[in-house]
Amino acid sequence: MQFSVYQESHIGGRKINQDRMGYSFTRDALLLVLADGMGGHLRGEAAAQVALQTISAVFQQQATPYIKGPERFLREACMAAHREIHRYAAQQRMPDTPRTTIVVCLIQHNTATWAHCGDSRLYWLRGGQVLGRTRDHSHVENLIGKGKVPESARATHPDRNKLYNCLGAATAPQVEVSPRVSLEAGDTMLLCSDGLWAVLDEPELIDTLSSRAVVRAVPELLQAALRRGGDSGDNVTGLAITWQGGAACADVPTEVMSTLSTISTDALPQDLHGSTITPRPDAGVDPFDEEQIDKAIAEIRGAIEKSSQLLK
Repeated sequence: MQFSVYQESHIGGRKINQDRMGYSFTRDALLLVLADGMGGHLRGEAAAQVALQTISAVFQQQATPYIKGPERFLREACMAAHREIHRYAAQQRMPDTPRTTIVVCLIQHNTATWAHCGDSRLYWLRGGQVLGRTRDHSHVENLIGKGKVPESARATHPDRNKLYNCLGAATAPQVEVSPRVSLEAGDTMLLCSDGLWAVLDEPELIDTLSSRAVVRAVPELLQAALRRGGDSGDNVTGLAITWQGGAACADVPTEVMSTLSTISTDALPQDLHGSTITPRPDAGVDPFDEEQIDKAIAEIRGAIEKSSQLLK
């Protein structure tokens, strides 16, 4: 399979960046994960990091080289992350369990399935149109669904930050899983925190993603959100891919395939995993340290190149 990918995160006007994102892949499966630690609870960034790392670990255990039963995997991986957050809080003797939103997408065999808890979003775009989007697990989204407030209230309603579903709460999360959808070459998937979607008009978001490569579109969107958020703006995070196919695409130019944003997994052995997801917070590594990210990308590409040489 082949896909172009780009991810970026900024602290915005906050003291701590509580957003986390990353992707993992095998020869036949791709996992995208984004978490937004909830600022109203202690150590939301720890909950986000634990969730990210746990879901990645479950993927690496079960993707051999693809996931059998995507819907069950998504539910079980999110529930495992929820339990791990509680275990982490108990180990650290925290007075309250940290909490996080989550959105996860699994792509394999030209098919995508996703799950979410909270208000971190996934957008699925094709030809300038939104074919699918997660619906926020928030009080204001419920009001909009019932026709009690207009859609324009999402960004201004006083209850816009009230969520009824997340990982790490005292009650078990309700993991909402999408139906499987068929992808076509050129489809774009965006995972983002509310620091991005809540301050940008949806037509602007769609136009930017539809008219530019993800390596350009995501930074442009994040910079626009940072400008509008100003000194008090939220953390801003986006992870996007453009799908190029489940097998080698003969019509993709060589110069495009050689860019850092494009990954081909066709030469990977069955038992090899690639990932940009960094260690847990207690490992003492900043998950957004540029050197660590560059090192991860280099290791992935080195493994792909080595596998390609072995198969020649």
